[in-house]
Amino acid sequence: MIPKALLALDTSTDFCSVAVLYLKHASSVPCVISRHEYTGPVSGIRVLPAVREVLGEAKLVLADCEAVAFGAGPGSFTGLRIAAGVSQGLAFGLGIPVVPICTLLACAERARESDSDARRLLVALDARMGGVYWADFVWDDVLDDWRVYHPAALSAPDSVPVPDEPFTLAGNASSVFGDALCVATRARVIDSYAMPHAHSLAIVGWYAFMAGRSFPARLAIPEYVRDTVAKTISERAMEFAIKDPCRKSNE
Repeated sequence: MIPKALLALDTSTDFCSVAVLYLKHASSVPCVISRHEYTGPVSGIRVLPAVREVLGEAKLVLADCEAVAFGAGPGSFTGLRIAAGVSQGLAFGLGIPVVPICTLLACAERARESDSDARRLLVALDARMGGVYWADFVWDDVLDDWRVYHPAALSAPDSVPVPDEPFTLAGNASSVFGDALCVATRARVIDSYAMPHAHSLAIVGWYAFMAGRSFPARLAIPEYVRDTVAKTISERAMEFAIKDPCRKSNE
C-alpha cells in the first residue's frame, strides 16, 4: 500500500528543517513542502510549529502521516537528540513507525537533485574539533535507490579516502578545511551547499519506507559516530602538557 504522507525532521545542524512528502492521488508524483530555518541552538522550540505549518500548507493533518523520517546523524549531539525525540514522540502518539536516515545520505540526495549526472557521491561535513564526517554513496539506476559504498565515519581532513571513479564532493568540509581536505582536489564537482535538509531527507525517507526500512518508534536512536562531544578537562590538560611541558599546569 502506498502511504499518503511521510513527515521528515532534521535538526542536525544550526537549522530547523521540517518537510512533509505526500501524494495527491495514488498515481501522482510525490509533492514535498518544507521549512528550513536558521535557529542556532534552539531548534527544539521551532520543530512542532514548523510541522503544523507544512501540514497546513499541504492541507493534511498529523493522522495522514504513515511514518516519520528523521536525520539520525551524524551531526550536532543536541540536535540529533531533538530530532530523534520529537520523531519518537509523534510516532508513538500516532502509532506509526520511524525511518532513521543518515544525514550524509540526505546531503547526497540534495547534491543529486541539483546535478542529475551525479552518481557517485562522497559527502564530507565539518565535524568540528578538526574532524570530518564523511560517507560514500552510489546512486543505482536499476534499484532507483542509493547504495552505501562506505557508511558514515569520522576522520581527519587528510584521511578521507578518494573514490575509485569520478565523483561529486558534497557538503561544507571543502569550504571549511580548504586544501587540508585532500580529497577535494580529485572531485569532478564540489557542491558545498548540499547540506542536511528535510526536503531531501523526506525523499530518501520515502525510498526507505517503501523498501521496508522502517522501525518501531522505540528504536528512534541517534547515530552519533563521534563517541565524545568534547574533550574532557584531563584530555585538554594532557594536550597542554605535551605542547608545553615546561610550563606549570596552574598558570
